[in-house]
Amino acid sequence: MRPARPALPEWVRRLPEYLMIWVPLLLSAAHLVSFSLWTIWISFTPSTLIPVTGWVGLRNYSAVAASRNWQIAFDNLLLFGSAFVVLSAATGLILAILLDQRIRGENVLRSIFLYPLAVSFVVTGTVWSWLLNPGLGIQKLVHDLGWTSFRFDWLIDRDMAIWTIVIAAIWQSSGFAMALFLAGLRSVDADIIKAAQIDGAGPVRIYRRIILPSLWPITITVVVIQLQFAISTFDLVRALTNGGPGIATQLPALVVYDLMFQRSLLGRGAAAAVLMLLILLAVLLPYAAWRYAQRRRAAYA
Repeated sequence: MRPARPALPEWVRRLPEYLMIWVPLLLSAAHLVSFSLWTIWISFTPSTLIPVTGWVGLRNYSAVAASRNWQIAFDNLLLFGSAFVVLSAATGLILAILLDQRIRGENVLRSIFLYPLAVSFVVTGTVWSWLLNPGLGIQKLVHDLGWTSFRFDWLIDRDMAIWTIVIAAIWQSSGFAMALFLAGLRSVDADIIKAAQIDGAGPVRIYRRIILPSLWPITITVVVIQLQFAISTFDLVRALTNGGPGIATQLPALVVYDLMFQRSLLGRGAAAAVLMLLILLAVLLPYAAWRYAQRRRAAYA
């Protein structure tokens, strides 16, 4: 009988785990933190085309905050963020409820709203720019059908162009919200629903009193993730409107790009990027505190 091999030390057995997970994770974290610190430092310097040393205090921040581009971008962010988050979450919830009822056309709905997750925002923006172009898309098709008084030129309308971005973003992101809500709907305890049905509760009351309240944690998660997307949106706007007409659809990420790479104002671009980071933290930190409180409450329950 051959003697048994000695057991490997714990750290040797877990070495592949360290190499495959923790090393890339730590490198990514170090990359993120180091470049964030570098951007913050640049925002306090008079850097233009290349980084330089020096100290200008908050001058870059005040210049960015006073610029018309940033004020329009911030107003657009408030409008785009609120409309996109509310409408995409509502669309995702309605689709999830329809799919949960196993209606006809379930596979069609899945294809329409899950397919965009497989393509980039650049592709989505390009496709919608063709559809909404008055000379190529929906307006031209209706005119060719004989209804020449029809107008759908939001893409070139300064007041309505921001809504074209909202529409494209909802189409791109509703499938993600739908998938999360559907998972939540199908995790609701069936025994509770059956008990409610025995007590005579109808479908509307069951959804209002049992199912929708149980989706509250998923709703918070969807809202935070969609807000994070809204704050950092760049490629969708770049492909769809490029910030136009004029600067009517500017968002903060486009202001950063414009200052850094088109006007060669590195310090001001870094200041705009730091302002974006602060807006993002204003969303993520309360969410992290809420998650921490939830875990502590569950641990002591």
